[in-house]
Amino acid sequence: MANLEQLDHEVMWHPFTQMAEWTPLVIASGEGNYLIDREGRRYLDGVSSLWCNLHGHRHPRLDRALRDQLERIAHATFLGLSHEPGIRLGAALVEVAPRGLSRVFYSDSGSTAVEIALKQSFQYWQLRGQPAKQRFLRVGEAYHGDTLGAVGVGGIELFHRIFGPLLVHSIAVPTPAGTDGDHALAVLEQHLVEQGHSIAAFVMEPLVQGAAGMRVHPRGFLARAAELCRRHDVHLIVDEVATGFGRTGALFACEHEGVSPDFLCLAKGISGGYLPLAATLATEEIYTAFLGRRDELKQFFHGHTYTANPLACAVGLESLAVLRESSLANARVQIPAMTAALARIAQFDGVEETRQCGLMAGIQLRAQPGRALGAEICTRARNHGVMLRPLGDVVVWVPPLSLRTEDMTLLEHATGSAIRESLA
Repeated sequence: MANLEQLDHEVMWHPFTQMAEWTPLVIASGEGNYLIDREGRRYLDGVSSLWCNLHGHRHPRLDRALRDQLERIAHATFLGLSHEPGIRLGAALVEVAPRGLSRVFYSDSGSTAVEIALKQSFQYWQLRGQPAKQRFLRVGEAYHGDTLGAVGVGGIELFHRIFGPLLVHSIAVPTPAGTDGDHALAVLEQHLVEQGHSIAAFVMEPLVQGAAGMRVHPRGFLARAAELCRRHDVHLIVDEVATGFGRTGALFACEHEGVSPDFLCLAKGISGGYLPLAATLATEEIYTAFLGRRDELKQFFHGHTYTANPLACAVGLESLAVLRESSLANARVQIPAMTAALARIAQFDGVEETRQCGLMAGIQLRAQPGRALGAEICTRARNHGVMLRPLGDVVVWVPPLSLRTEDMTLLEHATGSAIRESLA
């Protein structure tokens, strides 16, 4: 049989990857905060396996929860049936979510969590006798996923431009990142005043726009945007796919500004990084609009085969318990350590600035035309024992919440060494 690297080249097509220029690195296992390749080399998982791993790999309690559920049943549909892991995780999410979010609709990715919120908001207004409310507002440089509905409220030209003809287009508000936010709020208010009768919802990533390069919003923007939406009777959809479950130092980024949205979209860390799972939380007011006789056809006609997969829900419930008992507290300890490390990295030649929100950070490199500097630095970091992934000329740090002091030291050292080598 062909070796795995060769077989990968022969049959695989990887996401966001130029396959003509890529050499596979095959991961064999994981242990704690580390990935281990087939040669036994260890790498600190500096991006939490694309921002989803919370407690490290092979966490004993999460492993046990998965095994225990597997002894019962691996999957049963949530369409017309129910099961204990789905019910218990839903109740736990309602308990910890911002006040007023009382209903949980499961799916299996961040993109679907957002699309469900968009569709539920749209249908709510149709059911409430306001059929003109069909449009959506979004933030410039937004990223909400890669399915067409999510791309329709996205704004990253590099990813989204080619699919423009396929999309239902949204109305853009300038990103507040890097500003005082006043201009973005003024534009948002203008759209709401002039077009609020036709707008169903405003969708946004709270505090930090991850895929835009860890671009941080000014303090207070989320709360002021929420107030404008309430004033003009427009839903607020908050996409916490990346920021949820402790990444910002709170369970949810909304907590930092006391915001309770109409919809909360969750994925990535919801299962601790073990299995695909997502949830869209909504208010009781929205939920009750869908109630009625079956022949009225008010029900929400949307669902996925693996919605509320019992294995994912069981491990998600245990992950939430571990998060509340230990991982969130550990993250809060490591946030200032990351701030200090970034301050030192910012002094390197070739680093334009650093940006941070909790344990999410971006190192903005000074662009060099014709050179993929971010990718080069991330590749070199592997030689120093750290796995990173860039966003263009931004080197991203999103380590597990279980990061230890020695891991933070390694993350800084490997990144700094890779920058020096790339710019030598």
